[in-house]
Amino acid sequence: MSDANTSREAYGFFCEIQSRWMDNDIYGHVNNVTYYSYFDTVANNYLIEHGGLDIQNAEVVGFVVSSRCEYLAPIAHPCTINAGFRVNKLGTKSVEYGIAIFDGDAQQAAAWGTFTHVFVERASGKSTAIPEPIRTALQNALFEQA
Repeated sequence: MSDANTSREAYGFFCEIQSRWMDNDIYGHVNNVTYYSYFDTVANNYLIEHGGLDIQNAEVVGFVVSSRCEYLAPIAHPCTINAGFRVNKLGTKSVEYGIAIFDGDAQQAAAWGTFTHVFVERASGKSTAIPEPIRTALQNALFEQA
């Protein structure tokens, strides 16, 4: 049985990301902090493509309040990264994403983690309910373990 956090089949949406020369560190692999930029990219791409998020003009936006990452295998530039995305938990004002980073078409993740957004009114910074189009998109990505 494959691990629900590290198996490609546990993620329903993928974003292809091309590594950059600057992603590598002095040890010759992608630096640990860079994985968080990959997490941010796949989560926001999903919200834009499936939830209609207008990052420039939306009155409600998501603020990152929590994140974590576990590193399982190194990846290095040049490579094509496939970032897997799903929703682990969906509340009324917040969502926890599950994200995994795959080296190309690998079936097992090189890293996986979580990323939590709290939705806030852009003008006031106060938490608010997740807008309905985004909530619907997030419900469609909700991960259900067997």
